[in-house]
Amino acid sequence: MNKEEMHHLIMAAKARKEMSWDSLSTAIGKSPVWLASVCYGMNSATPEVAKHLCEVLELNEEVAAALTAFPTKTWDFAVPQDPLIYRLYEVVGVYGDTLKDVIQEKFGNGIMSAIDFAMHVDKVEDPKGDRVVITLNGKFLPYSVW
Repeated sequence: MNKEEMHHLIMAAKARKEMSWDSLSTAIGKSPVWLASVCYGMNSATPEVAKHLCEVLELNEEVAAALTAFPTKTWDFAVPQDPLIYRLYEVVGVYGDTLKDVIQEKFGNGIMSAIDFAMHVDKVEDPKGDRVVITLNGKFLPYSVW
């Protein structure tokens, strides 16, 4: 079973059981963002997490095996049409150079890890309209000189 087939089975089971990412992550004991990324095939789970997820969603061992397989992280190079995903591209397009410059002033010449990394999505109620808060927390990796 490939990651795409795994994803479709997980999403169908999640819908059938009427579970949100928050409720599923509580049942599994992992972050909802990380768990969703695993279920979308962009990260891999340990055998224990994969087995537990499949028990909760009533899925078979083939799905568990696909969950543990190392991912190939690729995506389409075209700008997505989905408005939310497009806006994230827009944020990086508008603020990417700014973020790079500010990070390098604070830390030196390097990058933020997307491997030693955590992300959280929160909702903040506001009288002018609820706010989306996305926190990206990555280890700083200085460039090596040799």
